Amino acid sequence: MCKDARSMTSFCMGCYCVPDILGLPECTGEAPSFLLECDSSVLGALQKHLSVYKIRRKVTVEPHPEFHVWAVLPCGPQTSEAAPLEERVEATTVLLRDPRTARMGWRLLTQDDGPALVPRGQLGDLQDYHMYRYQQGIPEGVCDLPPGMALPLESNLVFMNGVSFTKGCYIGQELTARTHHTGVIRKRLFPVKLEGALPASAISPGTLVTVTATGQAAGKFRAGQGHVGLALLRSETIKGPLHIKTSESQMVAVTAVVPDWWPTAAK
Repeated sequence: MCKDARSMTSFCMGCYCVPDILGLPECTGEAPSFLLECDSSVLGALQKHLSVYKIRRKVTVEPHPEFHVWAVLPCGPQTSEAAPLEERVEATTVLLRDPRTARMGWRLLTQDDGPALVPRGQLGDLQDYHMYRYQQGIPEGVCDLPPGMALPLESNLVFMNGVSFTKGCYIGQELTARTHHTGVIRKRLFPVKLEGALPASAISPGTLVTVTATGQAAGKFRAGQGHVGLALLRSETIKGPLHIKTSESQMVAVTAVVPDWWPTAAK
């Protein structure tokens, strides 16, 4: 189990419906409540953004810092002695399967002590959590998905239940739907492995990834932890040897990986 650096924002909804947001069994007043998990570094910006779009609807948006977010990751083969987890949606504790992929286990939102709620759970390190999700190709937060730069389809959000093609409307919906139905997505966010001596300051986001044989630009490094990370790459370049030239003029080999949990058509 790893405690994630995320925050919770609640919505008390009147006559306005927000789809795919976690509903709570209890709410102050008569209106139902919903929780939205977000990157804690942009909590204020998200509140302001949602307030702009509520227009004259009877919607209250407020943070709930008393909720702590935990990731419950699989750490090995399941044994017969291990009690299976069961979904819980209560006033102070929510335990649900991670909707992005089964590889990411469960999400636990609670006001109580997280490890005590998971039988045989072992407390992990936040850095290990980030390394694990990078290996699985899971972007998360504004470092991996910079606002105004990360496109939903290039970021593989459609693989992770992050895009709906039946609900609307949202900004960019027409472009996203048209691109999806044409089936032409030239760049994707790939998990990558880095081989070689890394600079002490790590590799900066936006560093160019180059095809070794030709020097042609293949894409850009997005974010990482240690020798694993994510890079936005042109799909036709991922099979060839790639490299990054660091600020110290060092050459770091880059190997792109196609996650085995992706849909077959995308591989």
